[in-house]
Amino acid sequence: MDILKKCIDPVTGRGLRIVKTLLLINIISLSAVQAQENSESGFDFPLLEGPYMGQKPPGMVAEPFAPGIISKEGWELEGVFAPGMKEFYFTTSHEEPFSPTVIGLRQQGNVWKKYIEFKRKGETVFSPDGNRMHMAEGYKDRVGDGWSERKSLGPMFDREDWGIMRLSASAMGTYVFDDYKNGDVIRISKVVNGERQQPVEMGPMVNSGKYTAHPFIAPDESYLIWDSEREGGFGDSDLYISFRQEDGSWGPAINMGENVNSDKWDAYASVTPDGKYILFNRGIDQENDNVDIYWVDAQIIENLRPRQ
Repeated sequence: MDILKKCIDPVTGRGLRIVKTLLLINIISLSAVQAQENSESGFDFPLLEGPYMGQKPPGMVAEPFAPGIISKEGWELEGVFAPGMKEFYFTTSHEEPFSPTVIGLRQQGNVWKKYIEFKRKGETVFSPDGNRMHMAEGYKDRVGDGWSERKSLGPMFDREDWGIMRLSASAMGTYVFDDYKNGDVIRISKVVNGERQQPVEMGPMVNSGKYTAHPFIAPDESYLIWDSEREGGFGDSDLYISFRQEDGSWGPAINMGENVNSDKWDAYASVTPDGKYILFNRGIDQENDNVDIYWVDAQIIENLRPRQ
């Protein structure tokens, strides 16, 4: 499991690279910084046009996302569209030693172009309004055409004794996040009367099994998706879903089934902001040296939702 832990452990690193060429007359804008990064990245993409980066949407059985373009030999994960569906981000590593890097593409007109690159420090998840990029215990806010420097959520979350990899937020401000330093548990923090509440561990319906991690909460808090290795699963970590009950509690964990899960490592699920598709990661080999981004029709969620 060493390579798996290497895949999911947060990696410290700097934010945007320092611009090497200073403009003598004009003030350097954030977009200029991003353009400089783009030229140095070493990543080239073919012409991608239209919705979903020009990819044919999947059906009810999971399949690779952008095969040969995004999902290819090597390590690509944490694929996520930003609200508005005009930006796509994923994490890869193109340097030795291991150096996870976030690549961002933006639809300009009808064409998708790479516009930003930065070292990963926490998994990228967007607030439902698209104005905040959560990155573990930190975040970036939109500033003009780009993003602020990474900031801390404060001492309630930025603790040395916690190991947050992914933090997901609902439209009501509820946070759910994992903690690999304390038994691979998931915690939840609500906002009550405008005040952030201390995080508490979720119940055994979520915090059971091994390697419980990478939660995603629906914007309306109607469901929670995460991954875990549990008895009765398909082999390695599987994706599970729990639905919010009428009394506010969380229902039992439901394995998302063979059309989503495999006998390998399935993890890092998120739902596209338009609600139509689930993006997640799958290990292609048992060692997870090759990890791809997969997607599947989000109708699976409704098919699993208990009938009240």
